[in-house]
Amino acid sequence: MGRTVRSSARNRELLALVPVALLLTMGFAAVFGQNDDVLSTLSLSYGLYFLAICLAAHIYIRIRLPDADPYLFPLMALLTAFGLVMLYRLDSEFSRELARDQANWFVLGLVLFAVVVQFLRDYTVLERYRYTIAAIGIGLLLAPRLPLIGAQVNGAYLGVKIGPFGFQPAELAKICIVIFLASYLREHREVLVVGAKRVLGLTLPPLKHLGPLLVVWGAAMFMLIFIRDLGSSLMFFAAFLALLYVATGRFSFVVIGMSMFMVGAYFIYSTVGHVADRVDIWLDPYQDPSDTGFQVLQSMFAQADGGLFGEGFAESIVAIPGTDTQLLPAAQTDLIYSLIVSELGLFGGCAIIAIYLLIAARGFKVALMANDGFSKLLATGLTSVFAFQAFVIIGGVTRVIPLTGVTLPLVSYGGSSILANFILLALLLLISDRARREAQGGH
Repeated sequence: MGRTVRSSARNRELLALVPVALLLTMGFAAVFGQNDDVLSTLSLSYGLYFLAICLAAHIYIRIRLPDADPYLFPLMALLTAFGLVMLYRLDSEFSRELARDQANWFVLGLVLFAVVVQFLRDYTVLERYRYTIAAIGIGLLLAPRLPLIGAQVNGAYLGVKIGPFGFQPAELAKICIVIFLASYLREHREVLVVGAKRVLGLTLPPLKHLGPLLVVWGAAMFMLIFIRDLGSSLMFFAAFLALLYVATGRFSFVVIGMSMFMVGAYFIYSTVGHVADRVDIWLDPYQDPSDTGFQVLQSMFAQADGGLFGEGFAESIVAIPGTDTQLLPAAQTDLIYSLIVSELGLFGGCAIIAIYLLIAARGFKVALMANDGFSKLLATGLTSVFAFQAFVIIGGVTRVIPLTGVTLPLVSYGGSSILANFILLALLLLISDRARREAQGGH
């Protein structure tokens, strides 16, 4: 019975990968047809190459994680395929080089995925090193402010550059912080609830048990403010509140956290010029439409041009032909969702959001199936930080919240994001495999 269930799950994963490869092939065919007025067999080659890589990963999962969730990997592969097509579609030698780099990062991400699965079969060992992992996460957040290697982008310290190599440490730091939070809350969840006191209608946790958690979390948030990475700050804090609620079941803790965040946000808005500028642009981008508000306004105009069904692949104008003037600045990173909506319409944008929602649903299902507290909290935290990252960037380009510099997971260009999210996928599949195997009475 167990072997039949495993085979069925892995067969569903395999069948789901085939349409992903077909969508990638059709996407490249549409781009080639629009740009070169001819259908090229190159699109078929790209599709087969992508499918071969995914099949290799599938075979590895079938061997090492036979009971793992069958939909998480195909959904993440689908997002990657979307990103590769949209990057290549930008129709310049630079953008095509970015697409090739992204494809290489995808392969490297799958290799790193296999390494994590191979050496972290018993992922619960991470609990023993939670403070070391927390220190590594905080160190990664601090790295962009270090002299010589730190890199500043649009007023925020986001990257580290060592020679020809560069990466965004916050992408890897998010996993370290989530591991620490899951481990600490698993151990102290009961004392946080049992020792809580009612004050003015709110349940307050005992400070002596919440103190170490607040110290490490406060240090992480301080570093994020220090490097002015607003998107990551919001993403981390939201994931923290989600984990705190799941661990304690006390909504009052979330209310207290939200109140603290609002007070802190107002203070930062009043004292940090970069943050104030971002908020002012969000509130009124028309105050300086040719400079500070240009990116936000062009994002809105591009999405409006797309309508319901979009203008079609390679139909929207990203840059003025023959010039270096960008009509959609940072289309390969910050505004790639705006480009998708412009060319695939509101339905295409909703499809992307639906994929993220499906990944979140599968991730939370993994958390529900897990049998131990650490696994439940780890799966919840990883899923939350992934989902909130998508919300932060999509909310920014649609003016729901101020625009920040985080990447759209697996779709925007960025090697650091690809690698971090495949580590995240590996941990989720490890948790899922153990939970399903135990549910079937296996060992």
